[in-house]
Amino acid sequence: MIGHPSTSPRASVLNPSLAPSPAVGPWRLLRPLLFRLDAERAHQLAVLLGSSGLAVWLARFAHARPAADVARAPELATRVMGLSFPNPLGIAAGLDKDAQAVTFWQALGFGFVEVGTVTALRQPGNPRPRVFRLPQDGALINSMGFPNAGADVVATRIERLRQRDLLQVPLGINIGKSKVVPATEAAADYRRSFERLGELADFVVVNVSSPNTPGLRALQTADQVQAIVGAIQGPNQALSAPRPLLLKLAPDLADADALACARAAMAAGCAGLVVSNTTVDFSAASTDTAGLAGGLSGRPLFARSTALLRLLREALGPGAVLIGVGGVMDAASAAAKLTAGADLIQLYTGLVYGGPGLPRALLGGLRGGLLAPRQADGACQASRE
Repeated sequence: MIGHPSTSPRASVLNPSLAPSPAVGPWRLLRPLLFRLDAERAHQLAVLLGSSGLAVWLARFAHARPAADVARAPELATRVMGLSFPNPLGIAAGLDKDAQAVTFWQALGFGFVEVGTVTALRQPGNPRPRVFRLPQDGALINSMGFPNAGADVVATRIERLRQRDLLQVPLGINIGKSKVVPATEAAADYRRSFERLGELADFVVVNVSSPNTPGLRALQTADQVQAIVGAIQGPNQALSAPRPLLLKLAPDLADADALACARAAMAAGCAGLVVSNTTVDFSAASTDTAGLAGGLSGRPLFARSTALLRLLREALGPGAVLIGVGGVMDAASAAAKLTAGADLIQLYTGLVYGGPGLPRALLGGLRGGLLAPRQADGACQASRE
């Protein structure tokens, strides 16, 4: 997802020359051009190209020798939640809300893909413009509000992928509350989404932490978390193979509140947590953000999201599955997440600035010596299967 229109009065924020390095490979040349486009148009263009057979073929052709592909290097493979991941790097929810380009993301080298956020009901999201770049900070601010085609459309799309046996990596589906559904009916709304999508996923992420749906973050209490996860566990446990559930938390929670939600999720049967969503605290950004609202992602989110990740690992012990996301921009930041306690890591904003060559460049850095020791510990992995 690329910035907002160059016609905006805040156009100085969008100066491509300010975009931070590294941009990997040809992205150094392409990024300035794409950064001139309207944010959502550029995003839609990227997803459209990614959904084309040509884009998938080109990505695969660039790494036609599987034995030489760092994304399939044996030392990067890991097993978590009973699932085999060819490497620990995944694409975070938000980039492919409607599961349109799943095969492209896996062709880029990602070890897993999380699509969504999907809601039970189709919804347009918030008014535009709703995505803003902060190039000096390597960051994005978005106020999207879960625009998506709805659970039925996304389910049909994933069913086709499954029928054609096109999925080569684990697929996560991120589900959220439909905007028109009142908070008192949130648990039932999440359940409806799971009933349509759960069996198609390898794991499901429950999103109660986006800042862009009114009242959603109010669901981040121990009681609400237990109610929502409990409602999902009904149909989940009725499956022949119940799916691992993960709760996605906001970085803006106080430590005590984050721990309370985490413990409630684990008590309700979740396998673990995704840490973290975007932040509404813009203080770590150097760019003037006056007049902007939404969730901040990218480099300025790294410190808080990683601190929260470390806190949760220390509090929950080795049995909880933790996916670290927020400010993963290169191999060093990815390794720091693993060192802080992540079993798996994800990126989104990093892909905007680093480009399609980033996943394999990042994985090459991990394989070259930055991989956290705990990630290579087979006994530790086995404890979370």
